[in-house]
Amino acid sequence: MSKSGIKVRFYRIKNRLKEKTAGLGNLDGAEIEFDEDLLSDAQDALDDLAEDYPDWVMGVIDELFEVHRRCVDDEINRKGYFERINSIAHDMKGQGGTFGYQLITDFSEGLYKFTSKGAGLSDSHVEIIKAHIDAMRVVIRDRIEGDGGELGSALKKGMEQSVLKYSGKK
Repeated sequence: MSKSGIKVRFYRIKNRLKEKTAGLGNLDGAEIEFDEDLLSDAQDALDDLAEDYPDWVMGVIDELFEVHRRCVDDEINRKGYFERINSIAHDMKGQGGTFGYQLITDFSEGLYKFTSKGAGLSDSHVEIIKAHIDAMRVVIRDRIEGDGGELGSALKKGMEQSVLKYSGKK
């Protein structure tokens, strides 16, 4: 009984979604099958998107560059520009790895975190944003896929050095 004297019943229903997604069972006991032709068509569509990804994402990087330029020219409205950059970076961070460009995901995630709520708005912060955008441009211009190997490591190290330099933490 509850404090008010009213009887309360609590039903604990088993959540079977986890079992279903892990392939441990389903409601009617039937085995789940996927149409191989459908899977092949889906993979072909994903491959087509992957071919177009560098051109498409370069347009997004150009948009980031334009918003960054506004940050440089319009300090009064900088907070709004940072919010726009944050939104673009949020959208980008999940896409790079999907299409074989893990470094785009890594740099976008760094940019997203850097421009999140409470981010500083100084000229140094604007320079760190520029370093992220420049790194993304290099990745797409040079078609650096995956983690980029040695070149990818060098880009990441350069990014870290830029962040330290402009954040005053040398």
